[in-house]
Amino acid sequence: MKTLLMACAGAAVLAGSIAPAAMAGQGDWMFRLRALHVAPDEGATISPIGGSVDIGTSVVPELDITYFFTDRIAVELILGVTPHDVRAVNTSLGDVDLGDVWLLPPTLTLQYHFNPEGQLRPYVGAGVNFTHFFNADLPSSSPLTSISYDNSIGFALQAGVDYALSERWFLNFDVKKVWINTDVTIDAGALGIVNADVDIDPWIVGIGFGWRY
Repeated sequence: MKTLLMACAGAAVLAGSIAPAAMAGQGDWMFRLRALHVAPDEGATISPIGGSVDIGTSVVPELDITYFFTDRIAVELILGVTPHDVRAVNTSLGDVDLGDVWLLPPTLTLQYHFNPEGQLRPYVGAGVNFTHFFNADLPSSSPLTSISYDNSIGFALQAGVDYALSERWFLNFDVKKVWINTDVTIDAGALGIVNADVDIDPWIVGIGFGWRY
């Protein structure tokens, strides 16, 4: 992440001497590779033991693909996976380590791009997210027997900016808010089944490079 930030900063300094052409137009494709900081804005209702949930942040790579229907209207598909450490906190049993889980959250947004002929090109978007949970793994010393997460469908909002470096290459900064809700089922052995309604709702901040085709 630090290396990518330094590279982007260096490219931006050099960009002033480059005269960019039109960034993208109808029928064009854009590909971005970003480093993402995923910060859950979590909350939960846990029955019957009460408490809430604490979900760790994650820094991961991400690929997205954008297609332009017009010079200003585009659709973007965001692809990546994120691992997260999970704890149940302030329950009647105290804090409980729930191990880790991986999320595959492809997100499709419809975007509006401002200033399509300029060097600095902001955009906004809104769409839908589908999240698949996999590789849920309890700690080896856990008294719990198993844990499972239901998949989620929710909304996503997006804002970002592209900064042209040349006719085809550009820098990108992007922020998303994604609403992810999952029902979690925990087999606690002798204590029975524990159910949790968990909101993950992460803020996702990304920075990276892009290429227009």
